Amino acid sequence: MMECYVHRKVDAIWRMESPKIIAVLTRMVRDIGLAEDLAQDVMLIALQKWPEVGVPDNPGAWLMAAAKRRAIDMMRRNKVQQRKYEEVGRSSDMFDEQEISDAWDGSVGDDLLRLIFMTCHPILSREARLSLTLRLLCGLTTDEIAHALFAAEPTIAQRIVRAKRTLRDARAEFQIPEGNELKERLETVMEVIYLLFNEGYAATAGSSWIRPLLCQEALRMGRILAELVKEESEVHGLVALMEIQSSRFRARVHSSGEPILLQDQNRGLWDHLLIRRGLAALERAKSFGRPLGPYALQASISACHAEARTAEDTDWIKIAALYEALSRVLPSPVVELNRAVAIGMAFGAEFGLQLVEQLETVKALREYHLLPSVKGDFLEKLGRNNEAYQSFQFAASLAQNDQERALLLKRAAKCKQTFQGEGTEKGMETELKNQMGL
Repeated sequence: MMECYVHRKVDAIWRMESPKIIAVLTRMVRDIGLAEDLAQDVMLIALQKWPEVGVPDNPGAWLMAAAKRRAIDMMRRNKVQQRKYEEVGRSSDMFDEQEISDAWDGSVGDDLLRLIFMTCHPILSREARLSLTLRLLCGLTTDEIAHALFAAEPTIAQRIVRAKRTLRDARAEFQIPEGNELKERLETVMEVIYLLFNEGYAATAGSSWIRPLLCQEALRMGRILAELVKEESEVHGLVALMEIQSSRFRARVHSSGEPILLQDQNRGLWDHLLIRRGLAALERAKSFGRPLGPYALQASISACHAEARTAEDTDWIKIAALYEALSRVLPSPVVELNRAVAIGMAFGAEFGLQLVEQLETVKALREYHLLPSVKGDFLEKLGRNNEAYQSFQFAASLAQNDQERALLLKRAAKCKQTFQGEGTEKGMETELKNQMGL
């Protein structure tokens, strides 16, 4: 029992800490694949040791220290280590191994942002960049990445292996580029930060629905990026989106970890400082006078929710129009599903349901749990509780996150109880008519 608990604990800690550990190791060994292997070795050591000695008070620091020791041990056995000794030796009369370790841990800038720029190298395809990012920065398994990107698991595994090999063979530099090279990678870097934030905002898998630390890291890196490229409106749009979305964290889950739907959230718990920061960033994005891109449009949608004092005050007609604009600049089935939700909220559940049913033929959404979840919500609003029950059950079978699955099953049970109650009431009415000879 204790061992199972520790394994779950290690898995949760790994998802939180692995991006920073891999980033630091990549700086040390200059090889993403090797850095991930070293980090995985440390996780295995934790799985072996912690059930015996207990989980450390600061498990993240324990994993980081163990990973650095492993890297130093490896580097001592090859020429790279020898060069490091020589470099430190030329700058110091006397030194020991602690000083060498400290030299590698000095002021090195933002390792995670450097890692993102490295994984966004133009030598890689977009699909390879996204797969590698979800693996290294979000800590997802190949199965979870395949589910998130609507691809086959073997395909994802091959992409990741090839991407790491390509970066190694190209001797990709672990640094933030400048000038045109930075601008060439900017779009993918923003996409990666956006994916990182989304994984924290609604985790693909695991026992927690939200991973706030991932969101904090993504927002921090977005702010840094906005300082590096101040004249890029979409960077400010991305920051605005993350600021506003982050404002809801305290209201998004119960103490048990169960998700709280947007319309049920206590808006008094929203962080109004983050909302103000987000609205200011959105105004900055608009100030350049260019057409709004996908991040600024999504930020505008979030702003509609943030500015509504109650759920009933939400301007769903404006949100539906913004999703229409978003579908033009970022056409995708997921955007269409969100547009269906907005139209259903603005003009009635029956209109939203019609759009959702049209999307059921889209191959990319066949295993996307939010499609039957949205359908179930509209069916429930229309009083078609038996069908809603089936939709929520199907959605739960597709969901990979434990908390989200539990919420969907809870909604299914509520619908089942309702339509069974309706059936019982109808049966009693029929029996009464029989007794009366009607």
